[in-house]
Amino acid sequence: MNQISNTETNAPIGRSPLHQEIGERLRNMIFDGDLLAGDRISERDLCQRFDISRTPLREALKVLASESLITLLPNRGARVTQLTSEDVDEVFPVLGTLEALSGELACENISDEQIAEIRALHYQMALHHTRGERPEYFRLNQQIHEKIMSASGNHTLANVFRGLSGRIGRARYMANIARERWDEAMNEHEQILDALIARDGKRLAEVLKAHLTNKCEAVKDVIRTESAKIAEGDS
Repeated sequence: MNQISNTETNAPIGRSPLHQEIGERLRNMIFDGDLLAGDRISERDLCQRFDISRTPLREALKVLASESLITLLPNRGARVTQLTSEDVDEVFPVLGTLEALSGELACENISDEQIAEIRALHYQMALHHTRGERPEYFRLNQQIHEKIMSASGNHTLANVFRGLSGRIGRARYMANIARERWDEAMNEHEQILDALIARDGKRLAEVLKAHLTNKCEAVKDVIRTESAKIAEGDS
């Protein structure tokens, strides 16, 4: 997935296909926290912001709805989907199993060049962690996981994982909001890189699965906090 920085989200869009570009920007707005769980989507505001008509915007919203990132409301526009703790309990074990399998397969198939690329991304990510630059850290984090998945050589596995992980993309990002959890996640990525370099499929599978498990409670904490804010706003 091509990532777009926050500074680009206000620029007019001129590339084709238009609805895909709009969808990409909206994903990043959700993942970066510009649009929060439960927020209403203002078609008029977005059309003005991107300098577009409603037709490509609505096409993009349909795509995001198919990814469960937004919920289309009959005759009432759209709202950013609000995950529940039950959603997380359902999705995370499946994601953990898929990531574990991707780790095993990647260690069997990955090339030296691919390992070098992931190592370079890891060190860039570590620098952002040191500087406290969360959006930049998160984007590189996602690239690393995607490249491990790609190195597995199993396209079906990658497609299923991508579809599920999109549902909880922003929640996973917000799970690292506490510095202690963020430091733990960085340490887990050190272990991921070590296992990958050693091509230890069993170890990498264990670390990847634990990495997802450790995020689960943090994600549910975020969901509870956001649910409380939404309830306060509606009261």
